[in-house]
Amino acid sequence: MNVQEVQFRSLARESSRVPFSPDSASFQQRAAAVAEAAASEAEAVDREARFPLKAIDAARKERLLGAQIPIEFGGDGASISEVADMCYALGRACASAGMIFAMHQTKIACLVRHGAGSSWHERLMRRVAAEQLLLASSTTEGQNGGNIRFSSAAVEREGAEISLVRDATVISYGAEADGIVTIARRADDATGSDQVLLAITRDDYTLEQTLAWETLGMRGTCSAGFKLSFKGSAEQIFPVAYEKIHAQTMTPVAHLCWSSVWAGIAAAAVDRAQLFIRKAARGAGGNLPPGAPHFTAAKMTLTKLRAIIAANLDSFAAREQDERALASIDFQSSINLLKVEASELAVAVVMHAMRACGLSGYRNDTDVSVGRHLRDVLSAPIMINNDRILASMGSATLMSAVPASLRD
Repeated sequence: MNVQEVQFRSLARESSRVPFSPDSASFQQRAAAVAEAAASEAEAVDREARFPLKAIDAARKERLLGAQIPIEFGGDGASISEVADMCYALGRACASAGMIFAMHQTKIACLVRHGAGSSWHERLMRRVAAEQLLLASSTTEGQNGGNIRFSSAAVEREGAEISLVRDATVISYGAEADGIVTIARRADDATGSDQVLLAITRDDYTLEQTLAWETLGMRGTCSAGFKLSFKGSAEQIFPVAYEKIHAQTMTPVAHLCWSSVWAGIAAAAVDRAQLFIRKAARGAGGNLPPGAPHFTAAKMTLTKLRAIIAANLDSFAAREQDERALASIDFQSSINLLKVEASELAVAVVMHAMRACGLSGYRNDTDVSVGRHLRDVLSAPIMINNDRILASMGSATLMSAVPASLRD
């Protein structure tokens, strides 16, 4: 049993002292139970590149897949900060389980914020809460190079019926999901940026796998490529243009949740570095090993990473109901830069943790190995490539004023 499993079992035992009910147990306690399940299979999920079934089954049991759904539709009405904390806990246990949870919660946020008032989407909210449905995302196509603000595939309409066929180069956990939230051109004659968002369920579509998933890290996300073929109702199109959904919800929530997962991975690596330094010091009569300064750097960098995420969580929460504020250059620049900075800082934390542990951290067969954490976190800068984000922000950052005070 590794150090993470011991920690998560301790948290779970703590929560078990309280009479358990999915409706009354705190989000922290429920997330701890899911994290324990995730940690127990993290090594096997990575080694075999398989879906983290135990973790997702535990999330269903704890009713966390529908945590954001409003109480009136059967959910818990969880806030973005509560969801981010869950992402952090799961990322600390198993990167793949954490990222799957984060991507699912991003889709749920879109459903909750932009599906209200649509009877079809409100029914889906009730289903997510009642059945604990897992929603995947399909935003990347073969011809858009990762630019999710440009779609090639278009919605075809025939009366009240619609259809869509898209060449999706990546649908994370697509084969295991109960539904997919996807983007497409509004119509065949629409431009690539004139997009709509659709929610589709398993009985509406078929998937034909076109690409495998054999990667360095995040292996359990099972992010294969698929040909997606859908037929359904026009009601399944969100009543809000994707341009607004993207700016107000998709990007902010994705970057906050992803960053929280990466911070969790970084924290798990720091856990292992701390264990190594303590053991080494005890064995050397209290003298710290040569890697100790790297442990200090890892802790300091993790503190900075967590502070940046917390500041952006507060910023989003303060603007959540203000469409104009969410669309502002300052907010959009900040939330995009969060993704860039968080991903780079998380990599730095894990690298410092590995150097703190030396060969013991580099090896795959020790209780302080951070090889899996490093492989997983290296996906962060290339998940919507940081270079693409920075290149797209040039004009916006030039238009944004330099703050006049520390708290502007």
